[in-house]
Amino acid sequence: MFEEAQLYSPVTDRADGTVEVHLAPDHPGVADAEYRRRREEIAGPAHRWRPGDPVPQVEYTEQENAIWAEVSRELAPKHERLAVRAFLEGKEALGLPTDHVPQLDEVSATLRRLSGFTLHPAAGLVPLDVFYGSLGDRVFHSTQYLRHHSQPLYTPEPDIIHEVIGHGNLLGHPGIAEVKRQAGLAAQRCETEAGLQYVADVFWFTIEFGVMREEGELRAYGAGLLSSYGEIEEFRGADIRPVDFHAMATQEYDITHYQPVLFACDGLGELTDRVGGFFADFDDETPARLAAQAA
Repeated sequence: MFEEAQLYSPVTDRADGTVEVHLAPDHPGVADAEYRRRREEIAGPAHRWRPGDPVPQVEYTEQENAIWAEVSRELAPKHERLAVRAFLEGKEALGLPTDHVPQLDEVSATLRRLSGFTLHPAAGLVPLDVFYGSLGDRVFHSTQYLRHHSQPLYTPEPDIIHEVIGHGNLLGHPGIAEVKRQAGLAAQRCETEAGLQYVADVFWFTIEFGVMREEGELRAYGAGLLSSYGEIEEFRGADIRPVDFHAMATQEYDITHYQPVLFACDGLGELTDRVGGFFADFDDETPARLAAQAA
């Protein structure tokens, strides 16, 4: 189990109308005043944004574009070797630029055609019910900032590289996008925090850190793996287990380390049919029912 708030630096309002981004003490950019200023400059318009407003445009710096280009270049051969076909098909269809950071509305324009999804700007943490529930309306909340330049191949929190290269490419495949939508509809049906957390935890071990057996090989489809330069090379060494929803929802782990336990779908059909079906059938009684079956 995990706490979504652990993944983001909180954003709060100042009295003067600006925002403050609270970086963790061990964040690579915590002592960099210019990075902190830039994070707040990007977060402010996203924090004030409301549906129906124009999506905030970010004039990315040469350094930020260079980070995007480096990560894109380094991940490309890893994707070809280690990603599932559906991700590669979504990546080709979406056609993200590799030399500069795209604007969210540009990515949305293509995603709407491919799977009906739209990206909404997020300053940082999005409440659990809003983040997952929005997926049911084909909305994905995406940050716009980039990781610190001192560690371009690492981030302790989801940045636009994780959101767009990881999740955006997945949303370019209609079958995987539908699984995400079903997860969102499940979240919308939840009336209890426990039920919502159960959905979030299964989502974590599937859409975020899922792996799949495909053509005799273990490949990655989780956005957290596919956007991580380091972890994508290590996932085959994890304890790989078959899909078990109750085990996913009750598995404890440390989000600051590579995941020691992963769950593998047997081909794309198990993801779209079984995982998608789990979300489609989910209600607040599901956790108790699966716990009784596991006892």
